[in-house]
Amino acid sequence: MLMKNLMMVWMLMTAVSTVAQSGTGDVIGTFIDFNTQQPVVGAKALIRENGRVYLALSNEEGRFRIVGVPAGTYQLIGCFQKDTTEKITVDVPVEAYGNAGIVYFQGKTQNTKAVRVGGGRYEQARIRIGETPVTTLTAKEIKNRPDKFSVVDMVANSNSDVKKDEDGGLMFRGARKGDMIYVLDGIKSNEVFNVPSCAIGRVTVYTGGLPAKYGDTLGGAVILETKSYFDLYREWEINQPE
Repeated sequence: MLMKNLMMVWMLMTAVSTVAQSGTGDVIGTFIDFNTQQPVVGAKALIRENGRVYLALSNEEGRFRIVGVPAGTYQLIGCFQKDTTEKITVDVPVEAYGNAGIVYFQGKTQNTKAVRVGGGRYEQARIRIGETPVTTLTAKEIKNRPDKFSVVDMVANSNSDVKKDEDGGLMFRGARKGDMIYVLDGIKSNEVFNVPSCAIGRVTVYTGGLPAKYGDTLGGAVILETKSYFDLYREWEINQPE
């Protein structure tokens, strides 16, 4: 009986981890030669994770886009002929892009200028490709927030289109009270459940233009993903000395 229960727990954890890793995003950036200030054409942008390699080549403007990267925090490296850059940490949100900014090639060194889209004290908005802005909070951002112990407060304080109602729920601008979807690791609900902040990997708030997979609603959606083994491993790997 004990073995059967352990097997059920293991299968549940595996399923949750798989769901949590199902969302993908893109990584964009630009390679520039530091000495000439000209774009570097044909440079490789590489992300390696658990034996997998995500790769893109820079175009005539030095720009690159690595597509289909599972959401999370990664280290990116640029390669051109015998020249490489140092590792650059980049956050990849779900159905959006992580911007590595401008990466300068100069021997074995590089400089970065990260470009982020956001507004407000707590808001860190990313642009979904071809669609409208959404608000995304990463684990690193959540860690330093004073309202991290309440998912409702974090969402309400991060987006001006979302308000906290008198009952402690969320109201989306232009929608009726309670007209929203809450998705926790792929499981839908109409009620927002609290999750320990240390276990949250990412919170994404849609205030319009919801993807079809989240259902039909006139309000918005709060997508919460908990940390998986892969998130914890990448975090550990990034913090290791060279």
